[in-house]
Amino acid sequence: MIRHALILTAGLGTRLRPLTDVRAKPAIPVAGEPMIRRIIAWLASHGVDDLVLNLHHRPETLTTVVGDGSDLGVRARYSWEQPRVLGSAGGPRLARPIVGAPRFWIINGDTLTDVALTEMARAHDASRARVTLALVPNREFLQYGGVRLDAAHRVAGFTPRGPSAEGSCHYIGVQLADADVFDTLAPGEHASTIGGLYDALLARDPGSIRGFVCDASFFDVGTPADYWRTTQAFGGTAALDGASPSVGRHARIDPTARVTRSILWDDVQVGAGAIVDECVLTDRVVVPGGGEYRRKILLPGADGAEPRAETLELYG
Repeated sequence: MIRHALILTAGLGTRLRPLTDVRAKPAIPVAGEPMIRRIIAWLASHGVDDLVLNLHHRPETLTTVVGDGSDLGVRARYSWEQPRVLGSAGGPRLARPIVGAPRFWIINGDTLTDVALTEMARAHDASRARVTLALVPNREFLQYGGVRLDAAHRVAGFTPRGPSAEGSCHYIGVQLADADVFDTLAPGEHASTIGGLYDALLARDPGSIRGFVCDASFFDVGTPADYWRTTQAFGGTAALDGASPSVGRHARIDPTARVTRSILWDDVQVGAGAIVDECVLTDRVVVPGGGEYRRKILLPGADGAEPRAETLELYG
């Protein structure tokens, strides 16, 4: 089994704001556990235990929850992208010397999935592809761009979301790549894979990118509504569908407060008589006694002041 992986965790997460103003997207908790730790545990269960994370936005929120990876049974190291994010191809090019392997997994840090990695690695070896992408049928082609395959599952091209993507496959954030695929880039150069480097590779070497079509589940946490649905799927909602909240570490809820169908991150305090329903309370939020919030994202106020509140669009 190929043990080396790069997890793409440098992105700004702009569509998930204001949650990503507090943490990097992969560090956000899903049913009490940061997404990145769920991803690492899944990789470790498949024997993928030599990991590199690329960092840019709110890096301390990732290094704090991952550290050296030893408590998850892996070795975790870091590739720093400054002063800008380098993109889905530029990031792997910069990280390649740290990864230090001739081929490695590249995993999106904002997608939770259960792709069968051993089976995918076998398919990659059998096809002699330079890149293999994990794909599922693109049933939401108006939302997601597509990957077009020929009858032998060779990638024929990429198509933007919309009617032209009907009948295509959807890339779910897991790939296996030969390291030298990225050698046409200079270290520190910004570049994308799909829509950039991989299009050029297909033009130069048709058949070099293959699709591994599977029925894996996946959860793409792109927006606050996606985050809410993903938390529900991972059991934070016995919580959200019932009366009890999903509660992070060191939360303190006064016995007279009513907190229902909500997500509480770490170090949250809810005062006496407060009412909180269908809300996300980010780290260190203090809800004052008697406060009432419904369908809000709460961010910590300055110096213990009342939290800042933004509307939570649950079904966008």
